[in-house]
Amino acid sequence: RSGARLAVKRIRCDAPENVELALAEFWALTSLRRQHPNVVRFEECVLQRHGLGQRMSHGNKRSQLYLRLVETSLKGERILGYAEEPCYLWFVMEFCEGGDLNQYVLSRRPDPATNKSFMLQLTSAIAFLHKNHIVHRDLKPDNILITEKSGTPVLKVADFGLSKVCAGLTARGKEGGHENKNVNVNKYWLSSACGSDFYMAPEVWEGHYTAKADIFALGIIIWAMIERITFIDAETKKELLGTYIKQGTEIVPVGEALLENPKMELHIPQKRRTSMSEGIKQLLKDMLAANPQDRPDAFELETRMDQVTCAA
Repeated sequence: RSGARLAVKRIRCDAPENVELALAEFWALTSLRRQHPNVVRFEECVLQRHGLGQRMSHGNKRSQLYLRLVETSLKGERILGYAEEPCYLWFVMEFCEGGDLNQYVLSRRPDPATNKSFMLQLTSAIAFLHKNHIVHRDLKPDNILITEKSGTPVLKVADFGLSKVCAGLTARGKEGGHENKNVNVNKYWLSSACGSDFYMAPEVWEGHYTAKADIFALGIIIWAMIERITFIDAETKKELLGTYIKQGTEIVPVGEALLENPKMELHIPQKRRTSMSEGIKQLLKDMLAANPQDRPDAFELETRMDQVTCAA
């Protein structure tokens, strides 16, 4: 009705693994009581079955179909019906016409001012998510979208299919218990090893981690963005922003290498010709610390990021 362009994402919900991803994204997006300029704006979610659509609201216990979705996810059973009657979740979100961070950065000349702007926007988004008890768990350039409707590029963190809403956790980090609105998201331990290899923190490879894993992923993204470090994805053959460690002829994700050798020193910058300030060098090293306790949390990171310059 407003004439605004919107993005629509459809997820088929007949398999438990698909339902789990859909519900994770739905719960994360609907748990945000207010919007943030650097998090993709969620408009609505529609559940479709038998040709009929039903608007979804989080925790709507009057919707039997919603409860069936939750049950499918929890039990891991195909209980939603038949192949000829598939069930779909439709996510309606804001449209980002500028593509993703890979496409935007790699199609333009390096610019310290743009780098600094993107760094500030990303840290602001992650601080907002963590304040709202959401751990993204799959931060990578593909999941960071760009819009230039205002004339300047604005980043939007997107794709919450692997995210975890931690507000319902107990003090020991196990699911259930009473909700604590003042929870520290960095105190809760998660165990599902998920994400994309080149952006995964060492502790994620082990399957025992907190929200500090998002800080590590952000460090990889920012380091790669500043230096234009890329690799070729084995499956898609796309050139992607991401740092890595060379071991002979192989390239190894930084997190995996640090898991094998926590005392390994990261050479930042990686390229000799890169002009990088001492402040950003130290900040990146702190973000990529092998021990998550040595990394800044999202709120400290936001403050420190505001104080550094990119170029020397």
